[in-house]
Order: sequence, then structure tokens, then C-alpha cells
Amino acid sequence: MTSHRKSPRASKLTISKFSTSKFSTSKPSKLTMTVACSTVLAAGAAAGTVVAWPGPASARPASGISDETLARAGTSTQGSGASGSAASQIAAGPASPERAIATYRTQQTQVRVVAARHAAQASAARAARAAQAARAAQAAQQAAASSSPPAAPADPAPAVAVTPGSAQQIAMSMLGSYGWPSSQFSCLNDLWSRESGWRTTAENPSGAYGIPQALPGSKMASAGPDWQTSATTQIRWGLGYIKGQYGSPCGAWSHEEATGWY
Repeated sequence: MTSHRKSPRASKLTISKFSTSKFSTSKPSKLTMTVACSTVLAAGAAAGTVVAWPGPASARPASGISDETLARAGTSTQGSGASGSAASQIAAGPASPERAIATYRTQQTQVRVVAARHAAQASAARAARAAQAARAAQAAQQAAASSSPPAAPADPAPAVAVTPGSAQQIAMSMLGSYGWPSSQFSCLNDLWSRESGWRTTAENPSGAYGIPQALPGSKMASAGPDWQTSATTQIRWGLGYIKGQYGSPCGAWSHEEATGWY
């Protein structure tokens, strides 16, 4: 009679094969390791945590991640400002939502502060440029005012037509104020009829001007600003001159007849 009982060796072999093929832990693939490492690195970068592989490059997983990949993921300790060496830690763990929100708010606050500082600097620069332009314009106006030629003197007032008869009447009425009787008028009439013909604008090549032929004519400005056209002003000045130099119109006329001038 033939027995169908399996031998212990055969059963052990079967169990060993089954265990090896079904339950043994297989080596992770390169793609699996790459995805896992990338996930860790991305989480660390988002949380602001330095992620680095400890030890030399040979200690990294067999599938490995190139230095270029680690640099893109933010694993460089020089740019992060974190203390310690590249082998400080693998990861600080995933960032909590509260920490991520706080980090975002801090960054936004810093952005607003920088923007406000730049705006203030720009405003101050604009104000400085405006003040400088105003000062330059004021200086230009002052320079133009100082360099402009002085205003030309106003033209003398046009001569007022005074007939000799009118001028003679004015002189007759003024004799008494100088203490002279009306008899002195005949000498005055002879004197100024020869000198100017009683014309307010009479001029002599020598520079004498007006009814009394003042030399120069501007001397009569002491009797009034309208000395160039006013018969009254010219006569007032002439009578004062005669009184001071000759005492009376007849004394002046005697000198005129003797010398040809008075």
C-alpha cells in the first residue's frame, strides 16, 4: 500500500517558496524612493525647514537624488540661514497649518513695510525736487531783475502853450511878493523880451532855457518839478534870481544893457 504523506522536506521547501514569493519584503524601486524623497524635500521647503541627507553622499538611498535636485528643493544650508552643518537633520516634520499661516502673514507684513518705506522715500525725493526747482526759479527771477536795465526816465511833460501876454500878466501879479512896485515891470519886460520873448520853451545854444534863460535850465527845478513847461514856475525862479543878484528888475536890465547878459 502506497502512502501519500508528504515528506517534511518537501513541505518545508513549499512553505519557504511561498513565504519568499508572497510575504518577503521586496526592495523598493528607484521611482518609489524618488517620489518619497521629493515629497519630504517639498514639505521641508514649504515649512522653511532645512532638509539634508546626513553624512557623505554614499549614505543617501541607493536610488539617490542628485545634488541638482536637492538644490532646487531648497536643501542648501547656505541660502537658508540655518545654523549647523548639512548633516544637521533630515526633516523637522510637516508644517502645521497655523505655522504656515503665521509665516504667510509675516511675509505679507514685511512686504507692506518695504512698500511703505519705498513710497515714503519716493515722496521725499519728489518734494526735494520740487523745492529745488522753486529755489532755482526764484534765483532766476532775482538774477533777471538785477540784470535788467533801469527804466528809462519818463519823457518830460508836453509844453503848455502860454502866450507872452499871459506870461507877462503872471509876472506883473508876482512883483509885489518880492517887494517891488509895478514900475519895475517895464524893466522886466525889456529884459525878458530880449532874452526869450517870454516863451517857456525858448532855448539858447549855450544851454540857457525858458523865460528867464536859466543856465542850465535844470536850475529852475528848485522852483518846481514842472520847470520845463510852467510859466509860473519859470517866472518865480527868474524873479528870485534877479532879487538875489541885482536887487530889482531894473538893476538886472542895466547890467544887460552894459554887458549883453545878466
